[in-house]
Amino acid sequence: MSALLEVRGISVSFDGFRAINNLSFAIGAAELRAVIGPNGAGKTTFMDIVTGKTRPDSGDVLFGEMARSLLRMNEAQIARAGIGRKFQRPTVFEDQSVAANLIMALKKPRNPLAVLRFRPSATDHARVAELAAEVGLSAQTDRIAGELSHGQKQWLEIGMLLAQEPRLLLVDEPAAGMTVAEREQTTRLLRRLAETRAVVVVEHDMDFVRRLDCRVTVLHEGAVLAEGTLDHVTADPQVIDVYLGRG
Repeated sequence: MSALLEVRGISVSFDGFRAINNLSFAIGAAELRAVIGPNGAGKTTFMDIVTGKTRPDSGDVLFGEMARSLLRMNEAQIARAGIGRKFQRPTVFEDQSVAANLIMALKKPRNPLAVLRFRPSATDHARVAELAAEVGLSAQTDRIAGELSHGQKQWLEIGMLLAQEPRLLLVDEPAAGMTVAEREQTTRLLRRLAETRAVVVVEHDMDFVRRLDCRVTVLHEGAVLAEGTLDHVTADPQVIDVYLGRG
């Protein structure tokens, strides 16, 4: 498996606290990966480093076939290179329709003049219909986003990220606050998306991780503690001690 994303020996400290400690691991080009671990394990900091929000003190982060260093890019360049991040709380334009949200997210020139002159074409509308179908919102395109359920807003935001045609999706706790039916649909969606791109899911909910049925990386104190199937990592005495055994 050739790596799409390779994290090499990265470390970062905040006020003397080492949030990431010589972290190394790789994600394949079409792979679903769950990242789990106790609070303070470095899960969010890892995503911050990959997306350019935080600079590590040492190490490197390489992306794509050319193994380009993400540390030489700013946040906007990283997003354009093909990395999308979905935060835990959905951030959609609540007063706009589902279709309008997706149109605004399409991969287009972003300079102010281009934005002002932009008029969606038939191709754009077709792409919006495609995206809505991909995330299960075909019947909701005319609805105002603020009227959607929590789960539907999460799917809309995933659709908006897909509009940017990312090769790597970082998804933070997608199952939080969802109904059972929404969680099942989210599982199917993430598994399907990972057939054609890399999807990294940071999650606390072990039942949801089990449904994803993918390789799991366990972080602890900013480093990889264990990696493998969920059954493999949950049987690891160290993982039980530092994470699963709590509470």
